[in-house]
Amino acid sequence: MRREREWVEAALLRALDRLLPELPAALAAPVRLGVTTGGKRLRPILFVSAYRAARGPERPVDQLYDLAAPLELIHAYSLIHDDLPCMDDAPLRRGQPTPHAVYGEAEAVLAGATLIPAAGRHLWWVAGEAGVEPGGARELLRLLARAAGGAGMVGGQALDLDAEGRALDRMALDDLHRRKTGALLTAALEMGGVAAGASADVRGALVEYGREIGLAFQIADDVLDATQTAETLGKRPSDSELDKSTYVRLLGVAGARTEARSRVESAIRALDRSHVGSPELRALARYVVERGH
Repeated sequence: MRREREWVEAALLRALDRLLPELPAALAAPVRLGVTTGGKRLRPILFVSAYRAARGPERPVDQLYDLAAPLELIHAYSLIHDDLPCMDDAPLRRGQPTPHAVYGEAEAVLAGATLIPAAGRHLWWVAGEAGVEPGGARELLRLLARAAGGAGMVGGQALDLDAEGRALDRMALDDLHRRKTGALLTAALEMGGVAAGASADVRGALVEYGREIGLAFQIADDVLDATQTAETLGKRPSDSELDKSTYVRLLGVAGARTEARSRVESAIRALDRSHVGSPELRALARYVVERGH
């Protein structure tokens, strides 16, 4: 996915070129750090893959990634806030100091808060420039806002904090991670389908695929957290150090790996049932559980 990540990075730089000039320097610096510290860039890549799987109209590649970039802006905000001392208190992410460790806690809070409306505004801009009809643009905004808010990521983070030190059952753990991790992944796929003008059947298949790989992604993360070093993962502290419920605690390492693979197969079956032929989405589903960090 190296080339796809390069397309995402270029789209993020274009987004920052629009955003940063209007910000005070003390705010622009932590925003830039939060957005440009690398990562898998999976959400925009899923958006573009879903667009192609739904056979959307031919568009320039940079235009597709511009439409997808707001997903990564939301993801960046969530990581900035997730790493705060009042949340996971993480000084490192992807092997680099986190924004609050460099610029201070208050500045990091403001940087994350800046990215939430910035993502929506950027999406509205690029959708207009790409000729997305207003109804479609509004639906893209609705999906992004729902995934980012209390019904999605914020609600998942609240459940995560509330669960520290407690053992969650499987239903509660699935609900937490369908919100915290899965909501934005699923939104990326559904938004790609909406931008492509997908039928209800194809859109539904993309949502089901997203729900399954969202859980597979988190289960794989829990396995990595339990089996890899902080140096390999480029972050600390681990979920076990934070006394969080994880799929490894619930199922064991072998059981969690089996469950992650099962979720991937369920995701692929969802595509097959709706005749969504997409080698890209199949490969991405397998990448979710086979990645090394």
